[in-house]
Amino acid sequence: MARESGGLFAGFRALGRYSGPVPHALRYHGRHRQFYVTAAAGRSVHTYNVNKLGIVAVSNALLQDITCLAADRMLVFASYDNVLHAFARNKEVVHTYEGHKAKIHLLLPFGDHVISVDTTNVLIVWDIQSEEEYLQMDFDKAIFAVSAILHPSTYLNKILLGSEQGSLQLWNIKSNKLLYSFAGWGLGVTTLQQAPAVDVVAVGLVSGRIIVHNIKFDETLMKFQQDWGPITAISFRTDGHQVMAAGSTIGHIALWDLEEKKLISQMRNAHSTAIAGMSFVPGEPLLITNGADNAIRVWIFDGPGGTGRILRSRMGHSAPPTKIRYHGQNGEQILSAGQDGTLQSFSTVHERFNKSLGRGSINKKKSKRKGLQHDTMALPPITAFASEVARQNDWDGIVACHQGYITCTTWNYQKTSMGTHKLRPEAFSKNKPLDIYATAVDITSCGNFAVIGMSTGQVDVYNMQSGIHRGCYGKERAHEGAIRGVAVDGLNQLTITAGREGLIKFWKFKTKDLVHSTDLSSSPSGILLHRDSGILGIAFDDFGISVLDIETRKIVRRFSGHHGRINDMTFSPDGRWLITSSMDCTIKTWDLPSGCLIDCFLLDSAAVSITMSPTGDFLASSHVDELGIYLWSNRSLYSLVSLRPLPADYKPSMVMLPGTCPVQDVDAAGAEETCGEMIEYDSPEQLGEQLVTLSLLPESRWKNLLNLDIIKKKNKPREPPKVPKSAPFFIPTVPGLIPRYAAPEQENDTQSKVVNLGVLAQKSDFYIHLEEALSTNEYTTPLNLLKDMGPSNIEIELRGLAPEGGGSMEVMLSFLRMIGMMLNKKYNFELAQAYLALFLKDCYLFCRDILSLYQCRVC
Repeated sequence: MARESGGLFAGFRALGRYSGPVPHALRYHGRHRQFYVTAAAGRSVHTYNVNKLGIVAVSNALLQDITCLAADRMLVFASYDNVLHAFARNKEVVHTYEGHKAKIHLLLPFGDHVISVDTTNVLIVWDIQSEEEYLQMDFDKAIFAVSAILHPSTYLNKILLGSEQGSLQLWNIKSNKLLYSFAGWGLGVTTLQQAPAVDVVAVGLVSGRIIVHNIKFDETLMKFQQDWGPITAISFRTDGHQVMAAGSTIGHIALWDLEEKKLISQMRNAHSTAIAGMSFVPGEPLLITNGADNAIRVWIFDGPGGTGRILRSRMGHSAPPTKIRYHGQNGEQILSAGQDGTLQSFSTVHERFNKSLGRGSINKKKSKRKGLQHDTMALPPITAFASEVARQNDWDGIVACHQGYITCTTWNYQKTSMGTHKLRPEAFSKNKPLDIYATAVDITSCGNFAVIGMSTGQVDVYNMQSGIHRGCYGKERAHEGAIRGVAVDGLNQLTITAGREGLIKFWKFKTKDLVHSTDLSSSPSGILLHRDSGILGIAFDDFGISVLDIETRKIVRRFSGHHGRINDMTFSPDGRWLITSSMDCTIKTWDLPSGCLIDCFLLDSAAVSITMSPTGDFLASSHVDELGIYLWSNRSLYSLVSLRPLPADYKPSMVMLPGTCPVQDVDAAGAEETCGEMIEYDSPEQLGEQLVTLSLLPESRWKNLLNLDIIKKKNKPREPPKVPKSAPFFIPTVPGLIPRYAAPEQENDTQSKVVNLGVLAQKSDFYIHLEEALSTNEYTTPLNLLKDMGPSNIEIELRGLAPEGGGSMEVMLSFLRMIGMMLNKKYNFELAQAYLALFLKDCYLFCRDILSLYQCRVC
């Protein structure tokens, strides 16, 4: 069974993936007259425009993560392992180059060729169109291990190679000859960059030294030294300022003045990881950088001092997310807490609505002074959080607990920053215990209170506006073991807590009194409450799942089938489905009314957190070692999906994680073909002979039959329409020698009062079929004719059945037989009532004789 076409959820797109550890490539589009940045994000290539840094294209996904990237005017080259691909139109793979025996780590487009170097020191020159090897060169790794490659400007058919041993070599590719060897500086070369001046090349060394060298005369022009480790990237300004920028492995950027040969300024913490790629936009004061921290930034140099500021940026989590939840009821924002300690909001509509709430800090001022790398005041990563939008415009609406930390923090979504309150029990306000920490949090639907569970079994309530402690549950503590989950119902009547000792307790929210306690079969690992339906989902340490009704306080459903620890749960908006994720790399959907498993799919990476959209259109998930958030579309909203229970021996198929580009799902026709096992139910015209069946006609066809006279009277115009007297364009003349105008003709207002009875004498199709039904007793055809007519035509037909309208008593009797047939068979019931009422209204003079005649015929 193919899950991509037959499953309940289909991969849609990924959020929060922007860049990786591979240097970006800068391209200029002549027709568009703007620059584009190409960056590798996982297995796909993203293309951004520099003007707005908006994503304009996403390539098709490769089999593995991209490890090397380069681009020329027409194509984008990307490699993984020992395979090189060429993308056209930033989308599809048009060329594949296979021939390397090891991983490719260097790429260089070279006219009609592309040069690739692998880790075993094999250099291959490929013909782009024919995909054939033009030249292959092998280097001795002990003597010359290629670590950098560059095509010097104006040097025809020549490339410059740098080595880990520190020496440089200039080669002619066309003749396959070594033209010159540079002795080097005794240190490994990490990067080579062409300077704006011809014959001048900047060489970055592993020691942090930068050499500006003239390769024509083999002469060093200037030297610079950085104390931040190896040089990772170099770029030159070309807008009239003689400035060189150099990146480091710790995320700092140094700006050097080439005229005065001195340091201008430092851009510290430009990225939280090493600077992977860096390039100045030609002719503009813009610097583009990217790094392994999943961020790509555009810096502008328009201020005094020569330093740059962030103009535009796209960033996600630099470490995998650990907890995700939808924020609000519109299903457009997803809050995400990551292992990097940040809390971010990702928009499902457009990337420009993304927000970063920053990192948690004990003291914001001290953290800013010390910087990102040496911040000792930073809080650990967030393990659990809860949000509410009810009062987020007035005060903080998010509360979070941190890994191994006793203090919980509040966050303000509107201000996109950490809040003003730090929630901590009064007993630990002065000292900081090492083995006590917050484990679970929840916020009330009104947004006024936060409930926090501790590892000691204590449960406290805090006011979100003031941060004041408002009480705790139990005399000393609520549970004997650590709190595994807390929840508050939608009306602030009950507080539900789960303890490690295996108890679920119900408390009065206001008085803090214990109402009920339920003993569980195993220790719970987490709980989740669906406030609208009052259903509580409970996950256990033995990989089982139970569903508890908080009204009756009884277990109503039990599920089993996971083979690993259950990481997270989420309900569908209507509370009908419970969706669970586990360390066995599966995501399962349980149908609560039937108590069955209706969907299951297998992933190559376990989902650590899942959340369902309040609108029910998407399921979001975050995974182990994955930086993005992945959206799965609910196919039951737009396609035919089988919700039959899965068999006990069902084995799910592997599903790949979606890419950044939205995936087009199969159309409805294809979906119906794949769901061949499901038989569509065709409803009969009548479910049972004893049941009254109504017609499918709209009410306007029968409801106003008795009120047609009133409707016509209301719609009757007050005055008859008058024909305007319009003069002819040419005034008529009397023929003759002398031109004279013709006298106007006098209008004749007299009309004949004689009615043409020839029209009334014609019989309609309905009348003819009623006459035939007197002998055949078949009334289906006249009934269908009557159902196709409008209210006015129906009235005309029924008035024409009377003798004074051109009908006969026999035809009127046939009509009553048709009504009797409809009432006996109990279908088209409302039509029979309406037709009979109109018939009796129009023919009341003849009703007594017709009824007596009908009774005699029946007897």
